[in-house]
Parts: sequence; structure tokens; C-alpha cells
Amino acid sequence: MPIESVWATVGPFFHAVLPWKDGGIMARPETKGERITIIGRVLDAEEKPIDDAMVELWQANAAGRYNHPEDSQSGEIDPFFQGFGRVAADAQGCFTVKTIKPGPVRGLGNAWQAPHIEISVFARGVLKRLVTRLYFEGEPANEQDPVLALIDDKERRKTIMATPDPKEDGRWHFTLRLGGPQETVFFDV
Repeated sequence: MPIESVWATVGPFFHAVLPWKDGGIMARPETKGERITIIGRVLDAEEKPIDDAMVELWQANAAGRYNHPEDSQSGEIDPFFQGFGRVAADAQGCFTVKTIKPGPVRGLGNAWQAPHIEISVFARGVLKRLVTRLYFEGEPANEQDPVLALIDDKERRKTIMATPDPKEDGRWHFTLRLGGPQETVFFDV
């Protein structure tokens, strides 16, 4: 009996069952640090919204510590900040996350990394999660960040930069493009 080719992709069940109520609210009133709101979009190669995407976020607290037992860096653990969020994109591919701006963290070789947020994207047609980072445009530490330095083309680095809202302090815009000429840089992890 011949084996037939079967197309199977991840999702779109992520959007329906994995996000949780208030998964986009990462900072509580007691959380230490500068409050920020990320206004995001997930787009396909043709700049059309991906309405069933799920976005996970993982970040250090304002002191540069992850709320994880393997983080042995100096800096205080904030008991009011878990550093993890999960949100679904809406019909326009949009999502919102309320969090704090993370502090710089040490990476491999003890090199300082600029404040950033780790991001994973799950969506229909994606067989393995897509992993990237969100950096903050204009952050002086970006110039010395060893992960950003891995991206040779400085124009491509812009695809992982959140831009400040010119009208409202603390709001940052970030677009995840899953293909096309302005495709977001994704890392092979």
C-alpha cells in the first residue's frame, strides 16, 4: 500500500486554547520598573494580518534578572514579576502587552546584552516556533549587544527593533513579519 503525502501544520489551535486571560499583562501594580506597552502586529509575506498567531514573551526584570532558578546573576528577583506572557493576535493580527522595560543581562562570556524581550511566534503553517527578540530603538546598549552583532546587515537589525510611539511615552510598536522583503530576523535555536 503506497504512503500518501499528508500536509500537517501546527495550529491553528494555538490561538483558541493556549493564551490565557490577562496573558498580555506581565506587570502588576507592585512590579518594579518603567512601565511600557507593546503594540504589536503579526503579518505574512504579503503584509496581510495573521489572525490566529500566538506570541510568547520572556524577559528579565528591571534589575536584569530572569525569574528562573538557573539565573544566578546578581540583581534582585522581583516577586511581583514572572517575566512571561502569552497573547493571541486579533483579526487584524494585533496584540498588546503591558510589561516593564527589562534591564540589561549578561550573556555568553559574561558580555552585557542590551535590554530585550525574547519572543516566540506560533501560527498556522509554522512547523516549529519562530524565535526572535524585541530590542528598543535608540537604546545606547544596542551598539555593544553580542546577539545584535550577529546580524551583519544593519538594515536587517531594524526588523527586531521596537519603535517608540511619537505621541505617547511608554508605548512601543513592534511588527513581526513572517516573510517578505522586510521579514523579521528569526534565530535558529
